[in-house]
Amino acid sequence: MGIIKRLEKRKYEVLLLVLAQHLFIGIFLTDFDFYTSTIWPINMLILGMGSIFIFIGKHSWQHWLRNFHFVIILLLPIGIPFFKDVTWYFTLLNINYVVFFCLLLVEVLRFLVKPGYINTDIISAAACGYFLLIEISVFLLQYFEYENRQAFKGLDTSSPAHTFIDLVYFCSITFTSIGFGDITPNLPVTKLTTAFIGIAGQFYTVVLVGILISKFSSDNK
Repeated sequence: MGIIKRLEKRKYEVLLLVLAQHLFIGIFLTDFDFYTSTIWPINMLILGMGSIFIFIGKHSWQHWLRNFHFVIILLLPIGIPFFKDVTWYFTLLNINYVVFFCLLLVEVLRFLVKPGYINTDIISAAACGYFLLIEISVFLLQYFEYENRQAFKGLDTSSPAHTFIDLVYFCSITFTSIGFGDITPNLPVTKLTTAFIGIAGQFYTVVLVGILISKFSSDNK
């Protein structure tokens, strides 16, 4: 029980760690079939368990609806090895992940605008918000890719793992305004969505800096 309480107290740091490992664990892997069949389901289980602390203490009907959706999120990756060639399965998976990460982002933003002080939770939550924007963008663009294989040029579609990792890379460099040009959107919907993602990333950064400065000023006063 003591461990659970400590994890709940550090919930934004826990969420930051599980988001980072979900997005970037591919750095340490070379067997992408193993990644798809084993690591991804385990990865999502870790992510799900890490995010559950964000909703602890909420007992409304929306909370129970989120719990039901949370179970779906945990079960979906298990089917990837069996349905990796089924388009509708990945459509369902991507839509559910977008909703899941949007719910998490809303909770993180609610926390960020509340306190008038800065501590490790605020810094961790701010970083979580950035990673959550990347997660939402990745699964949104992945949805378009599975709907139409011409959605992007330069994307590796040889396996679900390669597609996911390429889109993590693409969204990260879009948010940071680097844009190497090795992967490019190829349809109007993906071009406009990518443009919106870039704007959202810049807007989040500007607003976040304003929030942190105001909290820092309040702390000093």
